[in-house]
Amino acid sequence: MPNVPHITTPGARTAYEPVVQPTTRYAGREAAAALLFAAAALLYNWWLLESVLPTGLDPRHSYVSEFYAADQPYRTLLGGLESGCAVLVIAGALLARSTPCGHGRWARAGWLSLVGLGLSSLADVLLPMSCAPSVERGCEAVHPWHTATSAFAHFFVFASMAALSRAAVQGPRMPLVRRWGPRVLALALPAAVLTVGPLLGHPGWHGVPQRAHLTLVGVWFALLATELARSARRRRRWAGRWDGQWEKYVDGLRRVWRSTPAGRDTPTPGPE
Repeated sequence: MPNVPHITTPGARTAYEPVVQPTTRYAGREAAAALLFAAAALLYNWWLLESVLPTGLDPRHSYVSEFYAADQPYRTLLGGLESGCAVLVIAGALLARSTPCGHGRWARAGWLSLVGLGLSSLADVLLPMSCAPSVERGCEAVHPWHTATSAFAHFFVFASMAALSRAAVQGPRMPLVRRWGPRVLALALPAAVLTVGPLLGHPGWHGVPQRAHLTLVGVWFALLATELARSARRRRRWAGRWDGQWEKYVDGLRRVWRSTPAGRDTPTPGPE
């Protein structure tokens, strides 16, 4: 059936008429979300700055969150980087949620889980450790509020990986997430489990798996950024096709309907 204007209602669309403007709007949102997640993938691994900053913490035996403990010298800088990354993740997830990539129960759950991750990371900074347990004797590894916010952050990041990987199987077209999402989850989950030693009274070497876990979360953000960027390119190509000959065809038919409204014959001249 051709893409033609509605016969009886001026300006109305048929079910078959191309809708270019919403498509390009979705492409813009996806492209913006892709940039936000790409930036978050880099910023989430701000802990690499420990190689150039004299923090005094041993990366093998310290938590990354010790860098912005209340008594640490670089708390403002590194806590600010953590907060900035959280804002990027929240904004990117909300943008992606408002596009077709956010359609479906599992997709909605996945993007909202990333919002939860961002909020938990913000709470992590606002409720920091009071001291750095890896270098200060008498400093407890368990700080109840901070431990709770960190647990929520872990829950939400794993929930996002599981939900979006499931969504990619039956919902929006996300082949990279469908292929690599479960693999990243399978590596990130045991890495996170290996970091709980100090919480159970057995500190030591927990810094290594935690940094591996953070690297894998950065890979997860990079996957999402790539997927959203590819989707935005596909939508722009689709909109470009409809913005060509078919759009001119539809505009021509509209002009015809305006000059000769449907159901109204051109009057024939009567006898003089």
